[in-house]
Amino acid sequence: MSELELHQQLERRIPAGPLGLIVMPSARELGDKVNEYLVSFRREYHNIVEKDPAFEGYQKDDYRMDAECVRFGTGEGKATIRESCRGKDIYIITDVMNHSLTYRMNGFTNHYSPDDHFQDLKRIIAAINGKAERINVIMPFLYEGRQHKRSGRESLDASMMLKELEDLGISNFITFDAHDPRIQNVAPLSGFDNFISPYQFLRVIMHCYPDIVLDKDHFVVISPDEGALDRAVYFASVINADTGMFYKRRDYAHVVNGKNPIVAHEFLGSDLEGKDVIIMDDMISSGGSILDTAKQLKAMHANHVFLCTTFGLFTDGLERFDKAYADGVFDCCITTNLTWQPAELLSRPWFQVADMSKYLATIIDFFNHNASIASATTPTNKIHELLAKYNRHEASELESRELEETEF
Repeated sequence: MSELELHQQLERRIPAGPLGLIVMPSARELGDKVNEYLVSFRREYHNIVEKDPAFEGYQKDDYRMDAECVRFGTGEGKATIRESCRGKDIYIITDVMNHSLTYRMNGFTNHYSPDDHFQDLKRIIAAINGKAERINVIMPFLYEGRQHKRSGRESLDASMMLKELEDLGISNFITFDAHDPRIQNVAPLSGFDNFISPYQFLRVIMHCYPDIVLDKDHFVVISPDEGALDRAVYFASVINADTGMFYKRRDYAHVVNGKNPIVAHEFLGSDLEGKDVIIMDDMISSGGSILDTAKQLKAMHANHVFLCTTFGLFTDGLERFDKAYADGVFDCCITTNLTWQPAELLSRPWFQVADMSKYLATIIDFFNHNASIASATTPTNKIHELLAKYNRHEASELESRELEETEF
């Protein structure tokens, strides 16, 4: 089904309420792009009768609402929304990993932590004061997502976060590539949607490396550990490629920086000589694990090595990636723009962005109409369509319009 046909389906569904976007300062760049796409969608695709009261305020020049979170000199804060929320279907976009923002406290400059961003999100929900038709939270990186299970006397921060948002009255929680999507079991009666991004990764690879052969004889999808195996198996199955996995052997007798250090990576898979490989994971944190995996793949005589993760955090800086790229450890690193990306990262020759703004705008559009998003949750058909075009030697033309296609 074409993009136009999909959007025409929305015309037969009455929106849940007038659409409102609250873009937190942490997600300003992503939110602004999402807003532009929503404005474009509703001007280009939706031929709604303007006099129909069910579609009041449907086409607008800007869906962003005037909202602000301020800090006092003590570090305390408050949220203010300067327009009515009554009856609206509100989507709050936040990036809890944006450490570039600062605030003053007792004369000192502090950088925002994930905890600060989460508190501001709760303040905005409280400022809505229950007047909205629905409140939907879009948190691409799941706050405290790595603290999703208990081993001994430990906190369950991810569970507490989701339960707290449910108690505050949100209707839907939207995230991407959750470290463990089973966290939704905390609030089984609330909406929880977890989206993935293999389609966007594939588009970037096809565009940047048009000579890549995507089949089981030439291409392998690698999971850097057992936790990422599901996404690697799915992607490999869709493109008809082989799968391999690394097993992380850890030193459980010691704890360094809150985790057991990795002693070695053991590979489980077939011969990689001369094959192109893609390492798929949910995030790059410090980068040590994924670079060690890439180094071992090159030692096995793999051809191209692509690092594809939904979130590129690079908590220990970019220097180790610069060195690894110069040493030929990997060929390209691809991450989405769902978290903040510094200018120095965007300028690196080894880095490519998988833009998710149009995908996210389409998700919001469909949510607002209460339309099915099954094809977005598992974009198998869309990947098959892209592969069919690529196999007909059209990959070199996957620029401009092709690369701007919607992800549904």
